[in-house]
Amino acid sequence: MPHNIIKLKNGLRLIHKEVDSPISHFGVLVNAGTRDESLEQMGLAHFVEHTIFKGTEKRNAFRVISRMEAVGGDLNASTSKEETYFHTSFLSADYPRAVELLSDIFFHAVFPEKELEKEKTVVLEEINYYKDSPSELIFDDFEDLVFAGHPLGKNILGTKQSVKKMKRQAILDFIARNYTLNNIVLASVGRIPTAKLVRLCERYFGCEAVVDCPRARTPFTDFKPTTLRVKKKTTQTNVMLGQPAYSIQNDKRVPFLLLNNLLGGQGMNTRLNMSVREKKGLAYSIESNYTSFSDTGLFAIYFGCDNHNTDLCLDLIKKELQKLRDQKLGAMQLYYAKKQFVGQLALSNEGKLNEMLALGHTALFFDEVDTIEESIAEIEAVTAEQILDVANEILLPDQFSTLIFE
Repeated sequence: MPHNIIKLKNGLRLIHKEVDSPISHFGVLVNAGTRDESLEQMGLAHFVEHTIFKGTEKRNAFRVISRMEAVGGDLNASTSKEETYFHTSFLSADYPRAVELLSDIFFHAVFPEKELEKEKTVVLEEINYYKDSPSELIFDDFEDLVFAGHPLGKNILGTKQSVKKMKRQAILDFIARNYTLNNIVLASVGRIPTAKLVRLCERYFGCEAVVDCPRARTPFTDFKPTTLRVKKKTTQTNVMLGQPAYSIQNDKRVPFLLLNNLLGGQGMNTRLNMSVREKKGLAYSIESNYTSFSDTGLFAIYFGCDNHNTDLCLDLIKKELQKLRDQKLGAMQLYYAKKQFVGQLALSNEGKLNEMLALGHTALFFDEVDTIEESIAEIEAVTAEQILDVANEILLPDQFSTLIFE
């Protein structure tokens, strides 16, 4: 059976998995991110994530961060193109403390002007950090290349100019538009009976009713393959290539997840790693990635190599893509591709924090959340014909955008 999404009396969604563990995890997941900013406010969603911890109506910044750390817990947050996560990990006996704190932050953050100015400096240093790391910066710049002119292409951190111009009123307006209860999910994995957690969440998150607050997101439809070379003072050449792919709702998403893992996923035995690194020794790092959004997705390949080997690496990559488009996986190849992906999925769920975030992420977009067993069954049902189909739709180098830091 799927994990139940519980609705509190006010309509707020809660997903909880009971586990027998001394450590528990609780989070507030918001269906709002970089794509919900205006073009003039690049980095605003990320800046909200930083500054929401800087004080509430009853706690200053120190008391906010110390509330969980004082009992050995951890308080953290992250921002992506479409979501913002606030979460805490703690000893299971401290559930009331965790739920109350996240409620206080979510409903009663005050964003003091003095703290905002200090945090701008912190974010500017974060931007500097990424600018000094071309192998990380290229991922953001590639998204900007693929989704040029669209909100999905905006850098999550923003620019130095946009961060310096952040105003408290812009933060409050962003929260009023996007941090509405219909856009959030409470997620939990831990040692607490569901009924007890529901009572805690009713107490701290039941203060107002969920109402439908329509929000229009501009769909991405205008992809044009582009090649861009950028001069960088680096020893290596860093390269990314790819194109839009399937949305989170698309039935072809699971076959493509399996294909991406086979091509350049986590394992050292991926086709790209074997071809470029193991057989030729041309790259230390080579991988492929697939990210699905609510209305589109992104497939990308990354590698770093010596400046003189860029074209050779690109040729080897194109040969591997050609094989996957031309040759249907044999029975044993498909069996082991599934076996590896299922094993990686199971291992990722051993980390209960990751599992909590994954449950909450899925609950933001679907009315039910599959169990690990149901997810495995969905993977096992993928056919070689389906993999060949998605390979011929997405793995098309002539339709790729390419970004080269050289």
